[in-house]
Amino acid sequence: MEIGEKETEILNILQDDGKISLENLSDMVDLDKDEVKEMVEGLENNGYIKKYKAVINWEKLEKEPAYASINIKVELSREGGYDKIAERIAGFPEVENIRLISGEYDLRIVVKGGSMRDIADFIAEKISPLENVRDTVTHFVLKTYKKDGEKLFEQAEDRRIQISP
Repeated sequence: MEIGEKETEILNILQDDGKISLENLSDMVDLDKDEVKEMVEGLENNGYIKKYKAVINWEKLEKEPAYASINIKVELSREGGYDKIAERIAGFPEVENIRLISGEYDLRIVVKGGSMRDIADFIAEKISPLENVRDTVTHFVLKTYKKDGEKLFEQAEDRRIQISP
């Protein structure tokens, strides 16, 4: 499937608002509703749209899972490069995303667990023992202010004592 200007415009709109109605989407791109529906289905069927999801403010629900960013240094082997080890790591359900990065470390993964202990166990039991993994550095997320382009914090009440000059 060839991606044109209208498909790119549709992708940008859906990335910002996956719940937009077909009517509103067709108005925004100035195309017929049936044509837009066909384009969206084509984008889905050809893998350009992987899935639709909600951005949840878990902190507000006081049920926030633990997240960590883990930098991984790998030793490459003749059997495969970064893609091979990244594919293996991506198979773990705890891994939210994985990226090849520049600098001292090679891969950066973001993992999700029920607690910091769950993440520590995941690293010790599943990541560190991997043959090509040489070193890891873990950074636990303490608070999330913005996720997937959405601000998650609300204006907190200012509890400071007012001091008059």
